Amino acid sequence: MKLLVFGKTGQVATELRRHASDGVEVLALGREDADFSDPARCVDHVERTDADAVIIAAAYTAVDKAESEEDLALTVNASTPGAIARACAVRDLPVIYVSTDYVFDGAGTRPSCPEDPTGPLGAYGRTKLRGEEAVRGTAGKAHAILRTSWVFSAHGGNFVKTMLRLGAERDRLTIVADQVGGPTPAAEIASACTTIARALAGNPEHSGTYHFSGAPDVSWADFAREIFAQSGLSCEVADIPTRDYPTPAQRPLNSRIDCARTTEVFGIARPDWRKGLAQVLAELDHQKADT
Repeated sequence: MKLLVFGKTGQVATELRRHASDGVEVLALGREDADFSDPARCVDHVERTDADAVIIAAAYTAVDKAESEEDLALTVNASTPGAIARACAVRDLPVIYVSTDYVFDGAGTRPSCPEDPTGPLGAYGRTKLRGEEAVRGTAGKAHAILRTSWVFSAHGGNFVKTMLRLGAERDRLTIVADQVGGPTPAAEIASACTTIARALAGNPEHSGTYHFSGAPDVSWADFAREIFAQSGLSCEVADIPTRDYPTPAQRPLNSRIDCARTTEVFGIARPDWRKGLAQVLAELDHQKADT
């Protein structure tokens, strides 16, 4: 199978390139090849590709900055993915759009199911929801919306790398404890995307919206504690409520997502993020040894 991946340096796209399974060829397009502010240029790649499926892993992910750049975020997260999905429909190519738990309002404590009502709290979530709607409404018979959460890896900007940096500089950190979700290794998302692409190629009736996140669900504060425990950093974590850490964009308190449908349809179980964290820390240590 050959995959055309929009995105090259992002966390998921990087893992798709690095960990393509046997029999899977990945052609990843970066901004220099397919700028998402230019939908026509991206469509051209779909029209000319010989790939068997398309994965949209490129996105505008600057959650706070999106509050002041919603028009740009809308183009990148919705208009261009919609155009790509239309082009995939013409070519009868399966398309996977990587989305986010931020399409929900985070109310309550129950994990959100794929069919639950959405209600994004900020511009990032709104634009990703519009992207879902565009792909769902214009894609051909084979498509998947894959919502995930709290992505981390050994590359790019993410919570794990931020905690490692701050934990090495300070003895104590205050971390939000009332936001709860499932940290998800980017490598596991890449693997899930590949599995789903294979399945859709032969079974387009499995098209739909799916959830995928790491287990167990945890607060940001407890996530940080596990990072410090595994890395050997002696940094104390003090719990604080979200109201004590104001940001331009409002975050959902409940980022739990129900992944049962993904397991049932594709046989993809929620990965233990603690094992994924250990692998990421080992990779970061290896990177340090090489410098």
